[in-house]
Amino acid sequence: MTFFEELKWRGLVKDITSPELEEKLNKGGLTFYWGTDPTADSMHLGHFSSLLMAKRLEKAGHHPIILVGGATGLIGDPRPTAEREMISKDAVLKNFEGIKKQIQSIFGYEVVNNYDWSKDINFIDFLRDYGKYFNVNYMINKDIIKRRLDSGITYTEFSYMIMQALDFEYLYRTKQCLMQVAGQDQWGNITAGVELIRKKHGDLAYAFTMPLITDKEGKKFGKSEGNALWLDKNKTSSYALYQFLVNVDDEMVISYLKALTFLTKEEIDNIEKEHLLHPENRIAHKALAQSIIEFLHGKEEYEKALAISNALFSGNIKDIPVTELEVAFKDVDHFSFQDSSLVDFLVNANICSSKREAREFITSGTISINGEKCVDVECVIDKNWLLNDKYVVIRRGKKKYYLGIYEN
Repeated sequence: MTFFEELKWRGLVKDITSPELEEKLNKGGLTFYWGTDPTADSMHLGHFSSLLMAKRLEKAGHHPIILVGGATGLIGDPRPTAEREMISKDAVLKNFEGIKKQIQSIFGYEVVNNYDWSKDINFIDFLRDYGKYFNVNYMINKDIIKRRLDSGITYTEFSYMIMQALDFEYLYRTKQCLMQVAGQDQWGNITAGVELIRKKHGDLAYAFTMPLITDKEGKKFGKSEGNALWLDKNKTSSYALYQFLVNVDDEMVISYLKALTFLTKEEIDNIEKEHLLHPENRIAHKALAQSIIEFLHGKEEYEKALAISNALFSGNIKDIPVTELEVAFKDVDHFSFQDSSLVDFLVNANICSSKREAREFITSGTISINGEKCVDVECVIDKNWLLNDKYVVIRRGKKKYYLGIYEN
């Protein structure tokens, strides 16, 4: 396969501006950029495919620039439904530094901030040097703008397209950048930049978009969707990321392997065969989790996440290092407790709705404490049960965990 054919096989090509771009992508040598606005101090899994695309292009001989939009982040890209809430300058600056550090740490890329070249452009120059190149009819026919016309769109949001086009033109002029890469929802903004470069400089620039990474229902992985999985391990632990990835829909996992890993076609084809024959082994899911976590956080973090997962699956809670208990149970229900009977303990923690239900659960073997089944309704939960002199882990049934924190 050529490089472009591989991208298509991986499901990473949505739109390109011209047929000759395929040849240029195969040949190498293009300077390109991908950009994101600093709406948080970390990127999330929704960004990961784009960042890997930058790495794929780099491996194919192209030169990446990563733009973190300190200026555009103050404005906000128009959303399909309503205007974004504006972020303070201090928050944008803090977020910029967080994302810049993350990109440089994981990918080692050059990071630029469009605030550096946007902040000194006055309003008259903006209109004369950039606004005059944009026909309003052209702008309102862009999909995202058209979808907002009935509900209303502010001039601030409407201007975002010009700001992003300005970025492309600036990088073209100062860094010989000839291509912008982004998710498919940015097609209108990118092609506006292509048009600006053509009109101002008479040169041909290129746009290349990728399909958004979504779940089975078409819901994308992103902060605005409320399901962000952060690339910062302090915001989303390696274990939490592992749990998400090994539980993705069976019918989506192969497409995720293609888009979110560097596994070869041969490797993925072999995994897919095994996955279809024995889906219960979750070999594809485990390969996905290992590839992503090792890339982002390193092999040690992956092995730690795997060890926690195996301990929880087997019920061997005591095998989890005490230093990792809080990580393992970060996302489960927490509650405080003092010495009490197990029956009262379960009711007070809302694990059971009544003492009668608590007794039924205990005698039927539904309740485990620190990985050990407890069938004694007279059991007392006290300091003798504590892990690390602080915790008690309760499991109800096979998968529902609770973390009790002892109060002195």
